[in-house]
This record gives sequence, structure tokens and C-alpha cells, in this order.
Amino acid sequence: MAGGSKAKGVVPAARLPDKLSLLRDHPLFRELPPATLDHITTYVRRRSVPKGTVIFRKGDPGVGLIGVLSGAVKISVASADGRDVVLNIIREGEVFGEIALLDGRARTADATTMSDCELMTIERREFIPFLRSQPDVTLKLMEILCSRLRRTSEQVHEMTFLNLSTRIAKTLIRLAEKAKDTDRGGTVTITQREISQIVGRSRESTNKRLRAWEKSGWIRLQRGSVTVLKPEKLEHIVATSSDFDEA
Repeated sequence: MAGGSKAKGVVPAARLPDKLSLLRDHPLFRELPPATLDHITTYVRRRSVPKGTVIFRKGDPGVGLIGVLSGAVKISVASADGRDVVLNIIREGEVFGEIALLDGRARTADATTMSDCELMTIERREFIPFLRSQPDVTLKLMEILCSRLRRTSEQVHEMTFLNLSTRIAKTLIRLAEKAKDTDRGGTVTITQREISQIVGRSRESTNKRLRAWEKSGWIRLQRGSVTVLKPEKLEHIVATSSDFDEA
């Protein structure tokens, strides 16, 4: 970049996990011998992707598995009325695209970067022969896939039966717990619009509820992030939830 300036949100290269460390730390690969991990890295490709980039769309050919070295990627589908519904948020150290990797068919959702990202890709034509020789990795991949399907089923149930406050509370609790495993502590890098896409309600009604919780001192809202200050309050909402949905 001209003048030696750095793009906003880009993580310095020295702080990025390398391909080998991502594989070594991921449950899909961590049990493999070092020599096998070294072999996998020979067909892993790494690339930088700016915020807001569509990595793939629903229906695109499924050409491989993708891992997040830094940043975050949202997995979403369009609802019947044209709104985005966020199914999952993939963060540093996680992989996605496993459905198309296994069956070789079209992508089942859209994947879009929520921040500047460093990604690694393993193409299906190179990875499938490896899976045939490593049944334990195949089983792990199936476990990840089953976990994602369970989460999607849970999300459908939440959007069908739970009221708005409970949906938002469960979403914030889940995302904050995930953030605790990183250097962000309890701060979730996400916009209020993206929260509304996860819970399946309008941005206005979601923002109204978040602002009320901020006023009560339960959360702190900042541009592009939410910090959960009093998780016990959100947990109480979930524990005492009813099926009645607020206006």
C-alpha cells in the first residue's frame, strides 16, 4: 500500500498462525503424525481476503475445505423474503466447506468475510485421496459436520418457538463463550445487523432490545462489537423463557 500504511483490520504477518500450526491445533488433524501434517501442508494454499468478500455462494461448485487463519467468516442463506439468515460464524482456527468437500456437490450456503481474513484452502481433488488413507480424519470430519447440522436444527427451533429476548440472549451467550477462547475475552466482534440476521428478526427490534440491555448495564455496545458484562442476566432470560414473542 502506498506510503507504507497498513490496511485497517489486517493482522501483521508475524502474528498470524502458519498453516502447520492451524492443522496441528485443529481437532480434525491434531492426532496425525508430524510427517503426515507436513505432507498436508504441501497442498494447502493461503490467501488474504478483504472484509465483505463473498468467498462462495450457495450453488457454487464445492471445490474444497477452507480454514480461517485470522478474521471471521459468516455462513448464511437467504430467507423467503430475501433477508440473510446467518447459520454460523467461523472464526480463527476453524474450518468450513466440509459438506461440499465430502460429497463434491454444490455449496449449500453463502460464505462472506466479516473482517479482513487470512484463509487457507485444501482442494477436494487433493484432499479426498488423503481422506481415503486416513479413516480417523474422515470420522473427525463427520463429527464436525454432525455438530454443524445439530446447531442448524437448534437454530431452526429457536427461530420457530423462542421469543426475541431469548433468541438474542442465547446468541450472545454462545458467541461470548466462543470469544473467551481468544484474546478478545468476552467481546464479540459482530454488528447489530448481523445479530438480527442470526436471530431472524428485524434490525430495529433487535437493536431496541440490545439498547435496553446496555442501559441496564448487562452489555456494552461498540461499533462492530458487543461485550457481555453480566452473562448471568442473559442466562436468567434463557432459563425463564416463554414462547410468547414480544412485539
